[in-house]
Amino acid sequence: MNFIEELKQQRWDDHRYYHHSRINQTLHLISAMSFLGAYSLLFVNPVMAAFLGWIVAMVTRQVGHFFFEPKGYDEVNQATHEHKEEIKVGYNLRRKVVLLTFWFMSPLALYYSPTFFGIFEPYVGTEGYLYNLSIVWLALGAIGLVFRTVHLFFIYNVQAGLVWATKILTDPFHDIKIYHKSPFYLLKGELIDPMHNIKS
Repeated sequence: MNFIEELKQQRWDDHRYYHHSRINQTLHLISAMSFLGAYSLLFVNPVMAAFLGWIVAMVTRQVGHFFFEPKGYDEVNQATHEHKEEIKVGYNLRRKVVLLTFWFMSPLALYYSPTFFGIFEPYVGTEGYLYNLSIVWLALGAIGLVFRTVHLFFIYNVQAGLVWATKILTDPFHDIKIYHKSPFYLLKGELIDPMHNIKS
């Protein structure tokens, strides 16, 4: 596959394997809009961008995966939850727990080490603390992206890693495109996407 074909394939696999729940889809829609807001704030107000990106966008996104996505046997794709976790190109639930643990612990680490282990000048006051924390969170997001991208270079190949990084960065646009109707299905009482468009 060329780059565009592989990008389409990764997006398709992500949808059909990991987004059956209409609640999860709706939360991804909220997350996507929040991430676009964070993107627009990134070079204007990095503190707000980091807080919007991590606290709103990332939390709503992962709540959908951890609490609402079915974990049983996937009849549509004829796959177990364990199999899907094993073949996940990006961050499966186990890897997400590790990433989110770093995120959750970072405010405490900064509080008890005002220089964040020698990286920053010691912050002054609440505003300084929040600014330094936003930089830590932005760096954590970048490190998480780069680490898994390079990891995929060795697991698969360079193209697969670059495709995944492109997918992650453009997911907010794509999620709005494919999940904008999910809240309406949810309001109609449809909790699970019937996935009528799954390939035979």
